[in-house]
Amino acid sequence: MNRQSLIAQAFALEWFTIAWMMVEAAVAILSGIVAHSVSLTAFGIDSLIELASGGVLVWRLRVELREERRFSEAAERIASRIAGGLLFALAAYVVVSAAWGLWHRQGEAFSWAGTGIAAAAIPTMYILARRKLAVAEQLGSRALRADAVEAIACGWLSFVVGGGADRPVRVRRLVDRRRGLSRDPLACR
Repeated sequence: MNRQSLIAQAFALEWFTIAWMMVEAAVAILSGIVAHSVSLTAFGIDSLIELASGGVLVWRLRVELREERRFSEAAERIASRIAGGLLFALAAYVVVSAAWGLWHRQGEAFSWAGTGIAAAAIPTMYILARRKLAVAEQLGSRALRADAVEAIACGWLSFVVGGGADRPVRVRRLVDRRRGLSRDPLACR
């Protein structure tokens, strides 16, 4: 496959990422605020970080199209550093927000919209990450590879959100009482 068609594929993947992340961020953040859900809000902020990364990748790809084969290695280096920095920001936010929720023992209400967007994101991010990794390898793009890793992180966050972090607290407590268990590690003192 020639380089131009690979760049066209990368553009398509990034524009899809940007469109998806705009919807995902809006739904997840709004649902997270309404449900007082740290994990759902973190999922939405992850979407904003991926949205920024998608914008950086579109810029990097445009530089290559404009310059053709003479595209600046500096553009790739800048784009990969920004994407890596955004990935680090995501990890820091998730750790801080999880610690905050644990410290304040905040419960989370159930959100159908949040659970729905998280469930839809699981297969979407899996497919998107695989395609980005394949194109990144063929292009030799560290920036696109870092962006694919962000899609993998989003997939894992959507799995956490959809897999139980936002289930109704009443249901968890009812199940735990029937089993004689406590899910609150701080309550076991």
